[in-house]
Amino acid sequence: MRTDLLLQSLETQLSRLEADVAPVAFHATFGARFDRQLFRTRSSLLQACVEEARGNLQALRHAVEQQQFEQVQWLAEHLVSQLEAIARESAAWQLRGWDNGSPALTRWQRKRLQHQDYERRLSEMTQQRRELLAQATTLEEQQRLAREVDVFSTRLKRCRDALQNIENVLARMTR
Repeated sequence: MRTDLLLQSLETQLSRLEADVAPVAFHATFGARFDRQLFRTRSSLLQACVEEARGNLQALRHAVEQQQFEQVQWLAEHLVSQLEAIARESAAWQLRGWDNGSPALTRWQRKRLQHQDYERRLSEMTQQRRELLAQATTLEEQQRLAREVDVFSTRLKRCRDALQNIENVLARMTR
């Protein structure tokens, strides 16, 4: 019974963390985010770390079913450490700024982080306006909000295009 509560608690915590991480899940960093002892993934995307934690939760469930108590203990402790690390990183990702590298590479990395932040904010504003549009009651308000949604969507598209161009430049520089 205690293991069922533990598994449910870890599942709830991971689901909540996935929702919190979603806006920054696909934002890359120049260097590794975590120690290789904590996460095996080589990706610098937070989404890859979340997926690895999800896989460890599945492995934990399997170990519980197989009654492999030593493995259950190790996996549970490891998963809790992973969840804590992901939570800290998602809360402090803006503080990372950019990692050390060549000046040109650092400049492009800084641009990427800046554009990723713009993209996140524009996505939030677009979603907020869509929600307000769905609740709008007057025609004037609906028209105003529809125009704002169009403006933010256009800006978001331009931002994503610029972000893709930056990614292409970084890919060429790091070949």
